[in-house]
Amino acid sequence: MAMFRSATVAAAATAVVLGGGIVAAATAAGGSDSLQGPDVAITDASLQRAGEAALAETGGGRVTDTEVRDEESFYEVEVTMPDGRQLDVQLDESFAVVRNSPDGEKSDAGG
Repeated sequence: MAMFRSATVAAAATAVVLGGGIVAAATAAGGSDSLQGPDVAITDASLQRAGEAALAETGGGRVTDTEVRDEESFYEVEVTMPDGRQLDVQLDESFAVVRNSPDGEKSDAGG
């Protein structure tokens, strides 16, 4: 029973808060795209690295959503800025920034 409780607490802590003030508000079964499966949130150490890269790119803000294997990149991190704007930061597998755009704005790649 203690092992189960520890695993549950660890999983909850990872999903809720990681170092540097990065908050994971994403859920594994979040939204979905019509041609793709359900959105899958970034987890574990990858969440912290992706969040740090996105916040460095935007110069601050708060991580409010994440996705692995987004249609535009390997990782997508949504950052909400203090003024309420939302930015999508696209990252490759090495956590390098591929693109930074206002939330909802899609690239011209692929049609």
